[in-house]
Amino acid sequence: MVQHLLGRKGAARIALIPPEVVDALNAGAIPTVNLNEFLALDLARLATNVAAAIGLEPRAERLSDTLAMLPAFKPVRRHAHIARALYDMASARADRDAVAHALATHPSDVARSWAAQWLVFSGQTLQEKLRAVRRFAADTHFGVREMAWMAVRDEIAGDVDDAVALLRPWVTDADANIRRFASEATRPRGVWCAQIEQLKAEPWRALPLLEPLRADESRYVQNSVANWLNDAAKTQPDWVREVCERWTRGRVPPATHYITRRALRSIDA
Repeated sequence: MVQHLLGRKGAARIALIPPEVVDALNAGAIPTVNLNEFLALDLARLATNVAAAIGLEPRAERLSDTLAMLPAFKPVRRHAHIARALYDMASARADRDAVAHALATHPSDVARSWAAQWLVFSGQTLQEKLRAVRRFAADTHFGVREMAWMAVRDEIAGDVDDAVALLRPWVTDADANIRRFASEATRPRGVWCAQIEQLKAEPWRALPLLEPLRADESRYVQNSVANWLNDAAKTQPDWVREVCERWTRGRVPPATHYITRRALRSIDA
């Protein structure tokens, strides 16, 4: 039973993580709660446990070969290789959809992140990927939500106008995580991802997404919108200043003041 571990506060250092927590993390029984726990994972143990839990052969050559090569890759890339191995193992199976669902609903946030990465390999259109990625964009774990937007980043960069049109309903969704996804996925620069050159040069193309979020009640969304504009300010500072000035005319909600102040932090520094 791991119920007593679910409400824990993450350790301040990897060395301070209790062995019971480490074992449960590697078993895939509980999600990580901070970066230290994420870094403490034994990915080979976790991957084999997850494979068995979702109905794949944990000792399959495809997975074993991947796990043996993990030390040769940078930490972030290791997850992509594991996700690809699991995807390949499931792709030829008649129950592929059931395996995918089991991975997408796994107790481990890392396993669910691997499921989100399956979209990268799927060959689907952006519209199809957005339909599939929504469950991950609304996930309860921040790590899965970050993997969700990264899974569709290349398609968004490849057709900005189509992406903006498809994401417009997302910015009025009742779920703040969904609204934030639309902003974060289209950031001109972003974090740990390829930049979107078209939005660096022409950030106004994404205004249909930003305008409805200018007074969003969620601080999670506010920070994303502010960071979006701060990204754009690196290449189009005059445009960002004009947007912020327009948004702060007349009676302005506190949320808008917060967004614009953070958006201008690089310009005003």
